Amino acid sequence: MNLSPLLQALDLQEDAARALAGDLRTQIDTLQTQLREAELRLEHLAITRTTITGLADRIPVQSPDPSRSLELPEHPDYRASSPSSATPRAR
Repeated sequence: MNLSPLLQALDLQEDAARALAGDLRTQIDTLQTQLREAELRLEHLAITRTTITGLADRIPVQSPDPSRSLELPEHPDYRASSPSSATPRAR
């Protein structure tokens, strides 16, 4: 019995399977990179949400009476200064 044609057919199928596996590995690498980027974005958004909600209690409530001046909370970031004496503060 001549096995040569059968072995050649197996070689072709193995080559095709290797090529498919290589393509799938490339797609997986791309998807893993995209997943890492999406997860990092989610982490940044969670940090932003935490920061905003943490600052929410410091934001002055808008007065319903526009003629009434806005009262700033007791916090160093809200120190009153005149425009002529305003200097940027290092953080």
